[in-house]
Amino acid sequence: MFLSLCATLSATAADKALRAGQPAPDFALRTIGGPNVRLSEQRGEVVVVAFWSSRCGPCRAHLKELDTLHAGLKDQGLIVYAVNVDDDIRAAREFAAGLSLKIPFLLDPGKGVARAYRVDSLPMMFMIDRLGIVRGVRRDDRAGAPSNADAEVRRLLAQ
Repeated sequence: MFLSLCATLSATAADKALRAGQPAPDFALRTIGGPNVRLSEQRGEVVVVAFWSSRCGPCRAHLKELDTLHAGLKDQGLIVYAVNVDDDIRAAREFAAGLSLKIPFLLDPGKGVARAYRVDSLPMMFMIDRLGIVRGVRRDDRAGAPSNADAEVRRLLAQ
């Protein structure tokens, strides 16, 4: 699956990656629990969009870190979406259930949203300000590597 993601996204990897200062591409995805989520409906909030796969070793720790960040800052307007890019939705559901996290898990099996964000590694996250502009991009591909997103997210929430 991870290799198919790389192959699917290889054409976009040659393009310039989505960078800070660019508008965040809107999307509507189904959550693992069923309802749809649309990014543009979160305008006015700070949003972290994190891409992951059940076959990504560092993703487990990364998602736990984001869940902790969300728990501490949700009352200040932070929303975190964990976007899964697995082809196998069952594998994604099992992985997410095993983590028992509170953040919403979204399904992108066709990888359209991953392509729009030009995801080129996993885990990868985008920090989006209250106006819908990408303000930070992080790639954390080493097991146990901290995302260091806390300070940047707090700065966005203070704006």
